[in-house]
Amino acid sequence: MPEDLGAEVRSELFKRKMSQKKLAEMVGISNAYLSDIIRGRKDGPKAQEHIKHIRKILSI
Repeated sequence: MPEDLGAEVRSELFKRKMSQKKLAEMVGISNAYLSDIIRGRKDGPKAQEHIKHIRKILSI
């Protein structure tokens, strides 16, 4: 996930007063895996599917 998208996710979580853990639960992945996606450490095909889901949930 590009850094700007990671920043968008963190910003949107802050605006919604939603924890990263809650978002991970909604996506169906672990908090650690979500953190890796947000930080750009995971970017394979499966991570791309999760990114689409994250974007949909957060409307970004």
